Amino acid sequence: MLLSRNIINCFKFKRKYYCSQNYSTEIKSNGLKVLFFGTDTFSLPSLKVLHKHNGSNDQLGVVTSFKSPANCVRVYAEQQKLLLHKWPITPEHCRPFDLGVVVSFGHLIPTPIIKAFPLGMINVHASLLPRWRGAAPIIYSIMNGDQETGVSIMRIEPKRFDVGDVFAQQKVKIDPGVFMPELHKELSEKGADLLWQVISEYPKSFENPMKQNDQEATYAPKITPDIYEINWNRLTALEVFNRHRALYGFKSLTSKFQQKSIELLEISLPAQTSATEGSSSSPGSLSYHYKRKCLRVQCANNTFIEVHRLRIEGKKAMSAMDFNNGFLKKLQSSEMEFQYNKVICC
Repeated sequence: MLLSRNIINCFKFKRKYYCSQNYSTEIKSNGLKVLFFGTDTFSLPSLKVLHKHNGSNDQLGVVTSFKSPANCVRVYAEQQKLLLHKWPITPEHCRPFDLGVVVSFGHLIPTPIIKAFPLGMINVHASLLPRWRGAAPIIYSIMNGDQETGVSIMRIEPKRFDVGDVFAQQKVKIDPGVFMPELHKELSEKGADLLWQVISEYPKSFENPMKQNDQEATYAPKITPDIYEINWNRLTALEVFNRHRALYGFKSLTSKFQQKSIELLEISLPAQTSATEGSSSSPGSLSYHYKRKCLRVQCANNTFIEVHRLRIEGKKAMSAMDFNNGFLKKLQSSEMEFQYNKVICC
């Protein structure tokens, strides 16, 4: 997916000018030979769509990593007896094909590989470029409370990330309660359909691509601990909940309790919060809500989240009730607080 590409430092590079490649326009619109680059569940729908429409296995090849035997792209290619190459490859592997297609591949594509294709290479990116260029666009769109996102089909440029001309885009609404796996699945399917639309309508679809406006660009770099370690002093309850939704299925939000690491596995926003609740407390303070059977944790701006399931370092996952019975009842109220891993919230 989109979560694994190691590009966080590349956004710091200064923009440079590279000579553009003159791509062929003489290839017939039907029967494009495609070499597909992908590794994960975001890639697979695009590979399946290409395989469905390409007619024969001679028209489609696959490049993927062989590090994990559970790689779904590799498994599908082997099952369908598609031409399969282990990454890395050489330009010679590309020359029988007209176009390279990259979908959540996770590796930098060298310039000689890009230039080996008469039509160059295109990419399915899970955002409305130039918003959220980078490795984790789906996570950042949810985390920042975006109301919509989408997919973009763009040209891959040598030595530059997510800056190429855009051939097509499709918007997707982000529902307030959506979690990352659900949006990930929807975008992977929308991206696959849009990819085939662009390829099937060649050469018309390649004629007038949209230039990206760099002034409007935002970035979605690789996820680091600063994202999933909760700073209770700085984040409101809504911001904590958005991070939980954005990282769900990938990383759990973490905190500290009694010098032990805590993973928050299931959280929600309360339906309503009393105006006086926690007014004399500080961010990170927590209490057990007997009626709701959950922990109430104070966040920034006197807002609160509810914690329903959690895991303490060295322990199995437990309910809020079990946490209360096993830990909170033994403590003084002054000790009942979660702490930021780097700066104690007090």
